[in-house]
Amino acid sequence: MPHVLVTGGAGFIGANFVLEWLSHPEADGIVNVDKLTYAGNPASLASLENDPRHIFSRTDICDRQALDRLLAEWQPRAILHLAAETHVDRSIQGPADFVQTNLVGTFTLLEAARAYWSGLDAERQRGFRFVHVSTDEVFGSLGPEDPSFSETTPYAPNSPYSASKAGSDHLVRAYFHTYGLPVLTINCSNNYGPYHHPEKLIPLAITNALAGKPLPIYGDGLNVRDWLYVGDHCSAIRAVLARGRVGETYNVGGRNEMTNLQVVHRVCDLLDELEPKPQGSYRDQIIFVSDRPGHDRRYAVDTGKLERELGWMPAETFETGLRKTVRWYLDNPAWVRHAMSARYPSPKATQDAS
Repeated sequence: MPHVLVTGGAGFIGANFVLEWLSHPEADGIVNVDKLTYAGNPASLASLENDPRHIFSRTDICDRQALDRLLAEWQPRAILHLAAETHVDRSIQGPADFVQTNLVGTFTLLEAARAYWSGLDAERQRGFRFVHVSTDEVFGSLGPEDPSFSETTPYAPNSPYSASKAGSDHLVRAYFHTYGLPVLTINCSNNYGPYHHPEKLIPLAITNALAGKPLPIYGDGLNVRDWLYVGDHCSAIRAVLARGRVGETYNVGGRNEMTNLQVVHRVCDLLDELEPKPQGSYRDQIIFVSDRPGHDRRYAVDTGKLERELGWMPAETFETGLRKTVRWYLDNPAWVRHAMSARYPSPKATQDAS
């Protein structure tokens, strides 16, 4: 059976991608490489326990010898690199882990991929792909009237997280131009959906609301993000892998610009409908807290290149995607409890939208 290797496949986007990929009976097998830090939740993959197409390896992407062994054993036709430390608040409190995973880890994976790819025959070399999944945060912050980020927007990262991702993007680009490694890069906007760790804005709002806790929002709540349903992101990754031009970057977004306050209001309104309180609205639990350092004001993503070249379009609106998300959290309290357990500690500040 042919295989693809996915890093970070027990994380939020990674788990959704693995589950979606293996929902197709004819799909290649997946070698799922994840270190299982606090955000790598094996419970997200429970439905694959008896699926022989899913090979899980608890491996750190900084472990070159382990990567070499996996590549030699499974001979993947592609590497999909989703492993990353992603929480901005955590990067402010402890940037070292972000540099290690996002920068050193990507370098180590690229070196392993280059050695593996160099040893393939000419036909398999032509078919091999290295897809690197990154973020729109590498482009910095937009003003209210600025045009959306395009693939040619200059990099201007403002947090240790986005700086570490920017560095990884540059390494991926360099390995294409220097060594010819067939890479593609995706810069995505804020994802939301099932299996999202409760430290992020939407699942935090859902879980805190249901627990009767405050719903904290940074600053004035008017920071703007473009929201992308994770299932749509997974379909974009598949499109880039299948049809993307080698060496190119593609922006992926949901065309759903919204302030953090608007997002939390919509979460509250859905909970008022689906799980109403005895009295009042969940909006009553909203509080405003001191803004975090270097908080980017606005992100917006131009997806025109992806749409024109690969025919990709999001299937979900924010309304349909958010309803699916809220419904999933209501229906999966055991997963939420596991994600919030002592084994998966939350940082001191948990109001991050990204």
